[in-house]
Amino acid sequence: MEFKTLNNGIQIPVLGFGVWQVFDQAQCQGAVENALEVGYRLIDTAALYQNEEAVGKAVKASGLDRKDVFITSKAWINQLGYDQTKKAFEESLQKLGTDYLDLYLIHQPYGDTHGAWRAMAELYKEGRIRAIGVSNFSTGRLTDFALNTEIVPALNQIELHPYKQHPIIQAANSQFGIATQAWSPFNQGKDYIFKDATLNSIAEKYGKTVAQVILRWQVQSDILTIPKSVHLERMKENFNIFDFQLSPEDIKAIQGLDRYPKNYGPNESPERVKHLLDYKI
Repeated sequence: MEFKTLNNGIQIPVLGFGVWQVFDQAQCQGAVENALEVGYRLIDTAALYQNEEAVGKAVKASGLDRKDVFITSKAWINQLGYDQTKKAFEESLQKLGTDYLDLYLIHQPYGDTHGAWRAMAELYKEGRIRAIGVSNFSTGRLTDFALNTEIVPALNQIELHPYKQHPIIQAANSQFGIATQAWSPFNQGKDYIFKDATLNSIAEKYGKTVAQVILRWQVQSDILTIPKSVHLERMKENFNIFDFQLSPEDIKAIQGLDRYPKNYGPNESPERVKHLLDYKI
C-alpha cells in the first residue's frame, strides 16, 4: 500500500474501499471483512449510507488493531450545525464501535456548514478526529472554507473518473494544500466506460484491466481513490495496482477523455440543491 501525507501530517492510504449503496447490513459487513482480508486499510462510509454499524462490526471481526484501519465517515446536510454535528459525530462513533475517527467529512456543501466546521474543529483539537475535510465542494465553496475557517480542510472528496476529471477543482484543492479523493472512480460503469477504446488499449499494453488502469491513473495523478465492490475477485483486482506504472503518454491520453474540463463543481443546479436539502436521514 502507498500513502499520502495530508496537510496536518497524518498519512492516508491512497487506495481505500467504499461502501456507498451497500445497504444490506450482512452484505456490507461481509464485503468489508473481505476487503480488509485482501489488504485494504481505508474504509469510507457515511451516516447517509446507513451501514456504519456493519463497518464497525467488520473492523472488529478482522482482528486488526484499530490504529491500522483508517475509517472515514461523513455528516449529512440535516446533521450540520454546531450542536447537530456534535450529536451526529457521537452517533457515528457509537455505530462504528470506535472512540475516534481518522477522517470526518461534511458530506455536501449546504446547510450550516460553518457551524458544523466549528464543531469538527473542536473535536479535532480534542484528538477525537485525526483529520477533518469536506465532500462535493466546488471551487467557490472550497475557497470560502480555506480562507474563512481556522483549519483548512485536509481533503475534498469529489466524483472523479476519466470522463469527469474536475481539473479546476483539483487545482483549487492543490492551491490550498487539500488532498483530492475520488468517489465513483469507474463512473458506476455508466457511459460504457469499461468499453472505452483508449482505456482498453492501455489496459492491453500493460496486461491489466480497465479498472486497474483507471485506479493507477488516479494514484499516479496524486488522486486518492475509493472503489467499491461486493465481489471478492473485483476487490482483489482493484487492489492489484501497485506493480506497474503508466507512461506519461498514457496519462495524457486518459486526461484527454475528460468530457467536462471546465466544470467548476457538482450538484449546483437549483433543482439538485433543493433535492439534496429535502433529503433527510
